[in-house]
Amino acid sequence: MLTTAKFLAQKFLKAANKFTRSELIQLQFGTHPKSMLSLEKMARLVFAGLFTLLISVSAHAQDVAVEESDVTLDRREYSPYLHQAHPDRVFWGDTHHHTSYSTDAGMIGNRLGPEEALRFAKGELVTSSTGLRARLIRPLDFLVISDHAETLGLAPMIEESNPLLLKDPMGKRFHDLVKSGRGWEAYNIWKESGAANVDPMPNTELQRTMWERIIATVDGHNQPGVFTAFHGFEWTSTPNLRNLHRVVIFRDGKEQAKQVVPFSMFDSTDPEKLWDYLEAYEKRTGGRALAIPHNGNLSQGLMFSVETMSGKPIDTAYAKRRMRWEPIYEVTQIKGDGEAHPFLSPTDEYADYYTWDKGDFGLNPKQPEMLPHEYARGALKLGLEQEAELGANPFKFGMIGATDSHTSLATTREENFFGKFSGVEPGQEHRFTDLISQDLRPDGDGSLNVYHWESTAAGLAGVWARENTREAIFDAMSRKEVYASTGTRMLVRVFAGWDFEADEVHRPDFATQGYQRGVPMGGDLSDAAEGQAPTFMIRALRDADGANLDRIQIVKGWLDKTGQAQERIYDVAVSDGRKIEPDGRCKTPVGDTVDISNATFTNTIGDAVLAAYWKDPDFDPAQRAFYYVRVLEIPTPTWLAHDRKALGVALPEAVLAEPNKWLKHQERAYTSPIWYTPES
Repeated sequence: MLTTAKFLAQKFLKAANKFTRSELIQLQFGTHPKSMLSLEKMARLVFAGLFTLLISVSAHAQDVAVEESDVTLDRREYSPYLHQAHPDRVFWGDTHHHTSYSTDAGMIGNRLGPEEALRFAKGELVTSSTGLRARLIRPLDFLVISDHAETLGLAPMIEESNPLLLKDPMGKRFHDLVKSGRGWEAYNIWKESGAANVDPMPNTELQRTMWERIIATVDGHNQPGVFTAFHGFEWTSTPNLRNLHRVVIFRDGKEQAKQVVPFSMFDSTDPEKLWDYLEAYEKRTGGRALAIPHNGNLSQGLMFSVETMSGKPIDTAYAKRRMRWEPIYEVTQIKGDGEAHPFLSPTDEYADYYTWDKGDFGLNPKQPEMLPHEYARGALKLGLEQEAELGANPFKFGMIGATDSHTSLATTREENFFGKFSGVEPGQEHRFTDLISQDLRPDGDGSLNVYHWESTAAGLAGVWARENTREAIFDAMSRKEVYASTGTRMLVRVFAGWDFEADEVHRPDFATQGYQRGVPMGGDLSDAAEGQAPTFMIRALRDADGANLDRIQIVKGWLDKTGQAQERIYDVAVSDGRKIEPDGRCKTPVGDTVDISNATFTNTIGDAVLAAYWKDPDFDPAQRAFYYVRVLEIPTPTWLAHDRKALGVALPEAVLAEPNKWLKHQERAYTSPIWYTPES
């Protein structure tokens, strides 16, 4: 909130207190009978609008900008949208994306750099590294080039025989191996160094050179209002082959980004050291940055651990600091879906969706006690328990999806999936046999192997903002007004408040009412009056080029009277006139129109639009809780079914043994939660 707003709010506080909340809203829109009276009351009008905005800001952390030019004291305005400040559009993008500048992409076949990645995201036709022409069905709105910080740009430097690289002894060795046709040997030397957490080429000058090349390309493609290109990188911490990776995103332009070089796992594998880096960046540049964790399912319980890397219990300071720097979590991507796990949620029939739970990156098998610390729903429940103990919630995150593509192509549709690496693009020999994670144990029996055919064509981030700019999109991420998609672009919106009525979800000013009287996804509720329970308004609209909707669900987590976290799922809207039973669940499946052999489906079932009003029937004002929305599409063919039809390829026997699991699925979206905290 701008200083102007704070000043006016303080100046007119006493005057505004003479009005009821409903009168304040009337004053804001100029419909109160006193609105056109004396200048003193005009001042009240100014404050009324600002006061309403301030209430909204404190409730759900909205960064609503009020300019001095917005405030008029001497006239009523006809247009009702002059002072509308709430987000009104969804912008779609990929926050986790690799080009040939990532060594684990460029050294194994990716020939496309940031330039091609950005052009592809903007909707242009691009030829892939294997010679296939590719294009998105619709352009994205934003992209983060997040190449790995570790030996950034090694492959392009080798390709061009960069003089700086040749001056570095290890750089020259890598160069000579590749140029002599021994590229895999060079890559394996690099990979083994990384696994041992030893920087094979500690050369800041090389890193800065390639970082500034990326910065120049990204800034050249940033078009405020049209397409947003973010500066960023991936910090690839993998202690003992356990995934603690984060993507770092900068809100700022090239002048700020050039003042630092990316922070790598060779600098530290401790997330708290990454937060130090982000804090130092902001102090040095006056800019802003955040980090997005991903793939808790490969972390062996470290991603949402209640201990620090040094083994100490996390404390209040840790909890606050983590949420300061990591407000959102990448809940779904190519390497599996991380919303829920069937072991943790046995009554959730939709929990087993692309579940990767064999182990880490091939060294350590999974143990059941790790799972609550790896999946988003389990972490959100842990967060409630920690908040009750610490007074701060370390896992109070919003949710997004991203690709983790290493092909430079952000493809998430099932019929247009170019895979994780260039070597597994459509039609390539190893598309089904490639091991994304290999059993590396000396006596391993292969049970930790994860094949590329087990990948999901996911995901995307949906961001509610007012404009397509770095500032607006970054700020939406910071306040968690975002949601995750497994690749589809369905529109989802949810508001929670204390006094919504059942018919208001159908109001044309649904969003205005939601912001004025409630909070959106990512927001907070508190101070429940006696007899009150949270009420929710939800809308979902199918992807214009995709499948109809099956159902809207609310996933609730809460602390029971013993302090233990519980969960429950409620179906709140279902398609095709099906019935929701008194226990809050619809027992009738939506149906299935998928023709697996032809990789087709029809929208003759499901609904294009679903809307829901829901009041928590089991609310206890003394219990901490969170609520998030999950929306499911009707069944559709997977990329494996499309591959078989389009390319005539033979699928793995494991796929054919379970066709209903691997050849069709129900795509979905997850909103950021809304939290309820008792006043005490």
